[in-house]
Amino acid sequence: MNPYNPPKHPHLEVFYEDEAILIAIKPSGLLTVPGREAHKKDCLINRLTKHYPTATIVHRLDMETSGLVVLALDKVSQSALGRAFQQRKVEKRYLAWIDGNPASDFGSIDLPLFPDWPNRPLQKVDYENGKPSLTHWRVMERRDDRALVMLTPHTGRSHQLRVHMKAMGHTILGDPLYADERVLGMAPRLMLHAGHLSFPHPHTGDIISFNLPPFQGEPAKEMTSNGGNFSIGW
Repeated sequence: MNPYNPPKHPHLEVFYEDEAILIAIKPSGLLTVPGREAHKKDCLINRLTKHYPTATIVHRLDMETSGLVVLALDKVSQSALGRAFQQRKVEKRYLAWIDGNPASDFGSIDLPLFPDWPNRPLQKVDYENGKPSLTHWRVMERRDDRALVMLTPHTGRSHQLRVHMKAMGHTILGDPLYADERVLGMAPRLMLHAGHLSFPHPHTGDIISFNLPPFQGEPAKEMTSNGGNFSIGW
């Protein structure tokens, strides 16, 4: 793995805010919360609380994953969002470039996951001890050596999308944990992007949706109330 060297520019991007929530953009390479080591204190939540002291994390993205993160700004919102995640009322969709081309255009991966204790933080498929894990996938674009897929996790296990794609035989490009040397070299970063969030607003109960297409440099920003569609350019 590469040493921790979080991106400095832009230092912080807030996609949306109101009295209850923040939607922040987490770049690839930045931790969501601080690590144990002193040099891993720079992270999304620490950057945010300098400007929003009451901001509280309710879910995380892997360090290498880019995309949208929702945070609560008060205790009521924190509890409501926590329940929404527990009750699977939050819809998350990701885009990923994967090695090779799946034989089908869509499908589901239902494989139990469990920590690979000798190799933490890696996870592995474990039929005896693993927790149920379900991912739906759909091909959005095909190229000679890779495909762009939309991934919709039904469960939220650690590294679920990364392990499921590898188990399917199509590792996500640039994955420093699960890719072999060839697939790691096919991209400059983990090509996994959390581009869609949809959930009940913690104060009103109305379903709100946010979409952030994958980006190079400045992101194209879009907020919709009906789910919208991903731009598939990367």
